[in-house]
Amino acid sequence: MCDMASKTKVEIEGWEREQHFSFFNAFEEPFFGLTANVECTGLYTEAKQRQHSFYLRYMHAVMAVVNTIDALKFRIEAGDLYHYDRIDVSATVLRTNHTFGFSYIPFHEDLKQFAEAAKREIERVRASHDLLPSNGQDNVIHFSAIPWIKFTSVSHARPFSRADSCPKISVGKLFKDRGRWFLPVAFHAHHALADGYHAGQFYQRLEAALNAT
Repeated sequence: MCDMASKTKVEIEGWEREQHFSFFNAFEEPFFGLTANVECTGLYTEAKQRQHSFYLRYMHAVMAVVNTIDALKFRIEAGDLYHYDRIDVSATVLRTNHTFGFSYIPFHEDLKQFAEAAKREIERVRASHDLLPSNGQDNVIHFSAIPWIKFTSVSHARPFSRADSCPKISVGKLFKDRGRWFLPVAFHAHHALADGYHAGQFYQRLEAALNAT
């Protein structure tokens, strides 16, 4: 079992992003998004050789990278700012009737532990009719795989009446180009908490992680 993540309240006054927070948090739509093709030749080749689930391998890589970027571990809750010590993943799970449910998968640095927890949760969601996971914390990435589409952009449905600061990451259809394998990856984050620099960190570190074997 994985312990619940802990959070620490951050005083906004005097915070290095105080002005950015005040500016962007007042926006009706404070999220910004980017989409890029990320090479994954190394991880895809290794996963196939070892007969591992490529989906679970790249989801673990995504979450390992997220947990190295401090800006992606802040959340806005009831107007206050918190920093979590660990970010988990809420991934969409497709059912046989073509509906889906949201999962809650705690992040483990150890791939085997993460994959085992993910498989259990995926099976639980597939066997249920529930949409939302039981875990109500905000220490998650909203994660989705859209393996049928080599997309070039993604937008997300979300209620503007409810404050939301969880980053959203989507992965599209695997494709091959001149002997190398790529995944389209969409990244959305709350601009009060993160900027293009942090998105750049995410993409650079993710591509490195997807090719380190």
